[in-house]
Amino acid sequence: MGQLIKLQNYISRYENDVFHYPARYVRLKKQEWEKFHALWERQQGEGSSGLEPDQDKQDDWLLEESKGKHSLFRGLFSRKEKLVEAEVDSEPQQEENLFSINETESIYLKTKEDAKKAFIDKMFNFQIKWASSTLLHQSPLDHKYYVDERLKFLLKRLPDTFLVLYEPVFRFQKAVVELDVVIITPLHVWCLTFLEEQDGAVFTGSPDRFWVKRFGETESKILSPAVSLSRTETIVKKLLQHDQVDIPVRKAVLSRNGYIDDPAAPADIHYIDKREFHHWFDEMRQLSSPLKTIQLKAAKALLAHGDTVSLRRPEWEEDI
Repeated sequence: MGQLIKLQNYISRYENDVFHYPARYVRLKKQEWEKFHALWERQQGEGSSGLEPDQDKQDDWLLEESKGKHSLFRGLFSRKEKLVEAEVDSEPQQEENLFSINETESIYLKTKEDAKKAFIDKMFNFQIKWASSTLLHQSPLDHKYYVDERLKFLLKRLPDTFLVLYEPVFRFQKAVVELDVVIITPLHVWCLTFLEEQDGAVFTGSPDRFWVKRFGETESKILSPAVSLSRTETIVKKLLQHDQVDIPVRKAVLSRNGYIDDPAAPADIHYIDKREFHHWFDEMRQLSSPLKTIQLKAAKALLAHGDTVSLRRPEWEEDI
């Protein structure tokens, strides 16, 4: 699963220490799956398989994303701030119920594949929690993100080594600007905007401010997706340059269910429509490179300029 390091203008645990939490996430996912799987087996009455979780080849779906990363993590995360350590110490108690299987749920988890899907759903909800709260503070959360299909698609299918900023809000040149989707991979930073309306719609690109959308016999104008995409790329590049982070930045317009036609498309924009999307996305998913230091530096540079709205948790307010 990709890691959600910034959601809108919500407070994120990664803002506390982006050099610590990616490793924490990978370890926690592995540990919690082992416990979740063991609990599911007990409830199914099947008992233990007799194999340690790392020896179970069927669990490669979980572990393959983290192979080769731990030696790097040990070097990066030797120094931990006290606040981060306090949060880590308290998180197991907070997370215990999140990864348990309730009675209603156990009725439907008949196969291991069902258990995997249920666990991934719980991990998705957990990521929303990490992207909207810390031990001391929390942001007022719009619950639409729990059912956001696009966000689920990205997080559930991307590798652990991909760091996702979803509709992040940045402070830039005394202004507050909401961007599109930014994904920091081991090789590039991708700025993405989605162009998805009716299934099978055809979008005709233009260097002008408006594109033409055709669906059936209907034709209409839409704002060019290149406008917001270029704004996202410009801000991301400037913030990275400000912190002297040298990592390539790419940008793409994605349409999973439609077609893009632009004979005069700019060379620096990738138009990836229904015909090419699955090939492009599979290449992204198959990227086996471990998490790199340059990624964390890029994430730190961007998060440092993120706009954050949060409140102190009620349980930490002192009586006056």
